This record gives sequence, C-alpha cells and structure tokens, in this order.
Amino acid sequence: MELTKLEAQVVELRSRVARHADELQVGTDVGATSTATWLAHQTRLTRSAAAGVVHLGYDLDTHDVVRDALAAGDLRPEQAVVILRAVKELPEDLDPDLVIRAERHLVDAAAEHDAKTLRILGRRLLEVVAPDLADQHEADLLEKEEAKAAQAMRLTMTDDGHGKTHARFTLPTVQAAMLKKMLLAIAAPKHQAATHGPGVERRPGPERMGRAFAELIERISAKDLPRVGGTDATIVIHIDLDVLTGKLQKAGVLDTGERISPSQVRRLACTARILPVVLNGESEVLDVGRAKRFFTKAQLTAMAIRDGGCAAEGCDWPPWMCHGHHWTRWADDGNTDLSNGGLLCPRHHARAHDPTYETTHQPNGRVSFHRRC
Repeated sequence: MELTKLEAQVVELRSRVARHADELQVGTDVGATSTATWLAHQTRLTRSAAAGVVHLGYDLDTHDVVRDALAAGDLRPEQAVVILRAVKELPEDLDPDLVIRAERHLVDAAAEHDAKTLRILGRRLLEVVAPDLADQHEADLLEKEEAKAAQAMRLTMTDDGHGKTHARFTLPTVQAAMLKKMLLAIAAPKHQAATHGPGVERRPGPERMGRAFAELIERISAKDLPRVGGTDATIVIHIDLDVLTGKLQKAGVLDTGERISPSQVRRLACTARILPVVLNGESEVLDVGRAKRFFTKAQLTAMAIRDGGCAAEGCDWPPWMCHGHHWTRWADDGNTDLSNGGLLCPRHHARAHDPTYETTHQPNGRVSFHRRC
C-alpha cells in the first residue's frame, strides 16, 4: 500500500516538473523540437509517453482537487487520468463551482472504486452536480460517440492459405452488443448440450465463441441476404455428382475461388439447395430468347460457372460481384440467351455501354475494350 501511494506521489511530482520545464522551454537550449522530445531523450521514455507526462502536468495544474489527492497518494495515476477526462467532458459553460464539486465527488468515489468503475461513474457525473442538465448532456455525448464509431467501422479478413481466415473488426457498441448476444445464445451451455450432447457446462470461451460465429453465419437464410449482380449473396460450390454421392474424393470449389474438402461439401449439401448443371449439353432451358429483358438466376449461375468472373481480359472480379450483360443489346434485338450474355464487373459493364469504346471478343471467350479512334 505504501509503495502504491509513493508511486502516485512520484507521478504527480514528475508531471509537475515536466509542466514547469515546458513553461521554461528547457529543451530549446539543446535544440529539442519540444519538451516532450527533450524529456523522452533524457528519460528514455517514448515520445508519446513523455508527451503524456507533460499533458498530465498541465491538466493537474488546472484541477487542484485531483492534483492534491494524487500528491497525497490518495489516488492511483490511472484513476486521476479517468477523473480528469470525465471532468473535461463536462459542458464548457458549466459553473466552475460545479466543476470543483464534480472533481471532489469522483475523488471521494476513488476510495471505493477502481478506474474502470470511475469511468462509468464519470459518464453520469452531471446527475450528481447538475441533474437538470444531465439528460441532454448525455444525449449529446452519445451522439458524438456514435458518429465517431460509425466512421471508425472496419473489417479486415486475411486467408492464411491453410484453411483459416483471420479477421479484425471495429463495430459501434450497439451492433457489437447485438452480435455478442447472438453468439452467446448459440454458445450457451443449454444450446450446446442440445446440439452436441450433455456435459457442456463451462462458460463460453474464445473457441466456443468462434464456433458460434461460424454457426451464426451458416444459419443466415438466403432470403434474408441482399442480391448482388442479380443473384443471392450466397456461396456457390461447384462439385461433380460423384463427389456429392461419395463415389469420388475431389475438392469442391467455391465461387469465390477457395477450395474445400469433399466431406465439407457433403455436410453443407445436407442443408443447401442443390442446382444441377449439365455442362457441354443443350442449354435450351437456360435460353429465354426475347421473353425476358433480364437474365434469370439460373442463367447467371450458368455464366458464373462458365466465365468464372468478369469476362474482361485481366479482370479478377468474382462472379458474384458482376452483372449479366447482353453482348448484342436488348434494344438492338439481342436475345436473353447464354450465347448472347456474359459477366462483367461494374467498371467493365459501364465501358461496354460507353460508345467511345469498342468491344472485341477473343477466341478464348474473353473480351477486351479499346477506345475508338
């Protein structure tokens, strides 16, 4: 306890000295670009850590209650940082006496609560010192946070080439809460016992949550997914009939390019819709002539199998992100048939309709675009 108290006192002293050094511009005598840079060089701290020490010194200088508590060893450094942040988030036009009262409230609460709890209490600080302003202030803070969260949303997925994909994501709190609740429902002991047998009673850990995430993805119905390029945004697996019936051991190929084992193919086929496609045969069922303006789902699936993606030379866009295009335009009496259709990504589809470009069909079934002279 005494060591912890001494640590807090040292932090307060160090930040006060760092602030004073910045006021005197100590680093300029040795050519340092800033006090933080000078302090980092002198103490072997990183520049960001040194800048934090200087900033803390200035924050403590304007908040006497927090500074005195830290100097007395009654606050932990991380508690002080949380309190200062909570006080600075109060309305700028708040009465100074109320700000001091807010500081004292959190400093007193620090005797019973750690920094994490203080952070929660800090969000409700106005309810203690100015209840009539609390609701509006909280609403304003939440709107700002949600706007920042919406801009910070990210998802990256990397296939390691060994059957695993690693992902990192950033979600707003509400969507993260939705996802967590869904996963916990699937990973819950009762659900696990019902699907895998009794004996699963421990709390869900990372592995169980990962399995729950995979199960959640498989549970999403195709009818609930948006349409991409005229077809459902579902995975299509290309396999031979003998693989499906177990007569042949051969990898299945996803329309996104990945390959999966025969056993995985057969497992997915238990709940998937199976569409038979006959290659090198008559395509009478898939040709609708002038009866329809747009290509059907069956035709788009056939194009995906035949073209494997955008038909433009050098383009690697997958089939599920492409559009069905009439080589002879519908307006020019072109039929909605496989022989008159192909897949093009949005960029090349726009180019195919651009009169400044000419489309050339290559012997290998691909097309190229050249600007007209």
